[in-house]
Amino acid sequence: MRVLVACEFSGIVREAFRRRGHDAWSLDLLPTEDKSKFHFYDYDISLDPLYQDMIQMNRYWWDMIIAFPPCTHLAVSGARWFKDKPYEQQRAIRFVLSIAASRCERVAIENPIGVLSTRWRKPDQIIQPWQFGHGETKATCLWLKGLPKLVPTNIVEGRRGRVHREPPGPDR
Repeated sequence: MRVLVACEFSGIVREAFRRRGHDAWSLDLLPTEDKSKFHFYDYDISLDPLYQDMIQMNRYWWDMIIAFPPCTHLAVSGARWFKDKPYEQQRAIRFVLSIAASRCERVAIENPIGVLSTRWRKPDQIIQPWQFGHGETKATCLWLKGLPKLVPTNIVEGRRGRVHREPPGPDR
């Protein structure tokens, strides 16, 4: 299966698919941290026609697109700044909608609780890290097309909201 992992520079998701034998590629503004050759970067994919072509499958054919669009202008955690950045928010929403409207039959878009639920549509599923072996709480929305909902695999007791209490930084 040809898989595009959009908005990922770590390579973690891409490599998980590659280990299972899929032809997976990542795409981001930044170079990949793992120096992989299976990564497209250095363009703003929300504006560049080549990368829009990749997402829309006019130039490349993808069996599945998994996207982690930046939440800076979408998540409720940044709501107090929304009034100062209406253009940026509109652009972020348009980017998400372009992925959702792609001709690809399997699409997953991940983002925290935010404006997508009201400006686009409700998510198909809201998951928590504690449902998958991590003790933290952090509601994460999934918008799905042609894919089943995730099934919890390892429910953890002793949950806590640790992530949003941490200061900004690379370890958050």
